[in-house]
Amino acid sequence: MKTTLVLVCKRPRPGEGKQRLTAKLGVEATYLVAQALLNCALEDALSWQGPVVIAPATDNDTTWAAGLLATAPHVTIFPQTHGNLGQRLNALDTTLRQHGMTSLIFIGSDAPLLGDADYAGCLAALQDYQTVLKPAADGGVVMMASHLPWPPLDKLPWSTDQLGKALLNCCQRFGQTIGTLSTGADVDQPQDIARLCMQLKNDPRPARRRLLALACTLTMNNGLDACR
Repeated sequence: MKTTLVLVCKRPRPGEGKQRLTAKLGVEATYLVAQALLNCALEDALSWQGPVVIAPATDNDTTWAAGLLATAPHVTIFPQTHGNLGQRLNALDTTLRQHGMTSLIFIGSDAPLLGDADYAGCLAALQDYQTVLKPAADGGVVMMASHLPWPPLDKLPWSTDQLGKALLNCCQRFGQTIGTLSTGADVDQPQDIARLCMQLKNDPRPARRRLLALACTLTMNNGLDACR
């Protein structure tokens, strides 16, 4: 049984999303960051040794999503439906399982520090646990994987620092065995951009190198506190 990597993403557009970054960096710079972050997630999807699903935010972005990894034969597109993030994840999860995908790893497009060790660790943990979560330092999650359908996620505190704990408790209440990976990080705040200058400096992956260059430029141009 092969595990499917599911990239849940939104098409980067100037002025949409990442409002905390926009307040500090401006519309155009935030758009460039969003595109660079997406490219890092696509880099992981392209190297994934198994089926990949790209799940854009709306049906209108299906053609756009299909062109992201057009040369990769193992990629399929399943747009998200309406509702909050929990409702959309539940609907997407149900659809994928109806199409025969029974082992799923969900990632977003804002965790460029994910690497081979994280994916390998998740796959290894799925050998022992029904569900595996990788928490984020800000209280969210950067990876969520399961052999089982997700319990109802619509009432969880999405986009808050309580999400990771609430998701863990929710899965436990539904009787799932849970494996927890080491804490990761995502990019939501201006200071997260500055930290990338240190965190990615030795990362050889091309998309990460481009993100590093952008992060360092924005750090210098916007007076962000560099990571010590």
